[in-house]
Amino acid sequence: MKNYDRVFVIVLDSLGIGAMPDSANFGDTGVDTFGHILEKMGSLEIPNLRKLGMLNLHPAGNMTGVENPAGRFMCLSEASNGKDTMTGHWEMMGIKTEKPFKTFTETGFPPELIAELEKRCGKKVIGNKSASGTEIIEELGEEEIATGAMIVYTSADSVLQICGNEETFDLQNLYRCCEIAREITLKDEWRVGRVIARPYVGKKKGEFKRTSNRHDYALKPTGLTTLNALKDNGFDVIGVGKINDIFCGEGITETHHSNSSVHGMEQTIEICKKDFNGLCFVNLVDFDALWGHRRNVEGYGKEIEKFDKNLGVLLEKMRENDLLILTADHGNDPTYTGTDHTREHVPFIAYSKNMKNGGAIKDEDTFAVIGASVADNFGVKMPEGTIGHSILEELI
Repeated sequence: MKNYDRVFVIVLDSLGIGAMPDSANFGDTGVDTFGHILEKMGSLEIPNLRKLGMLNLHPAGNMTGVENPAGRFMCLSEASNGKDTMTGHWEMMGIKTEKPFKTFTETGFPPELIAELEKRCGKKVIGNKSASGTEIIEELGEEEIATGAMIVYTSADSVLQICGNEETFDLQNLYRCCEIAREITLKDEWRVGRVIARPYVGKKKGEFKRTSNRHDYALKPTGLTTLNALKDNGFDVIGVGKINDIFCGEGITETHHSNSSVHGMEQTIEICKKDFNGLCFVNLVDFDALWGHRRNVEGYGKEIEKFDKNLGVLLEKMRENDLLILTADHGNDPTYTGTDHTREHVPFIAYSKNMKNGGAIKDEDTFAVIGASVADNFGVKMPEGTIGHSILEELI
């Protein structure tokens, strides 16, 4: 018999809370996304996160916890070998990743990969380096339009991105090239987590603007997850933001594309007003994409404040028998060197209007307690080969 009628899992993409014991093995020392933002900014206007216990879990800057937090909270460690979006989200839903995805940040993609991509797409590749998406369009957009080439670039993530001008490249042709790139990068030595189509419009420098027709081509999860178990047992699995892309649609019954993290929360609030029976799984990417990778502390802090405002609205709209879980998938310390994700613990904060008590619960060594607890709540058996155990009893 289920304890909660609906569960909302919201991922604040990259909001880590301090280095894991093995973080130095990933090139990360002394990292702390949330803590360092607070140290730099002093304080944030986050009354709802504070009420739920975020500052009890991780006090920093001039901010401390509250006397009687409304949520249950703990620190989660990542069991998988990685610090990227897919690895983190997959682990939440029961998959442990042993072999990390490939990154090409320092070198660009190998000549053999580029040659195969050019041959099969019928276009010359320009770029082939790690870059900001907006900056590389400014740098190479005019050349792409003039020559019919295609801009290929990567980032600190395990990703191959292709830019295409919607007016001259043609959107469907851009998607075709990305599908080819996805197939090529299934090879073990070139295995990237995602291929992303990055369409833009404009005719010259200063006018270029990316459009909302981005499309992600992720690897399929390496096994069945909580999402598959829920869907197969007749429950709703609603994805908001990048969730559908991260899981390649596996186990998803309904998806909502978000234009921003604020939009993602607005969509979640609207979903909360409707009837459904199951899980609403939300990814809010702007913390990571707009601020973490760009090492913008103030922007990151203000994004947390924007989230907190909408969190307050969601808390009001939640029904008595709803459960909310807030977490993150990795860190991305905006005070750290480089532009890469950072290997960090992540927060786990749970809240329900029916919850008997708030306060700290025992830290766990895997994100997979989230998916296992969701499955337990709905009386669904986790798929064979998954990791994690339920902590539902702590959340009643």
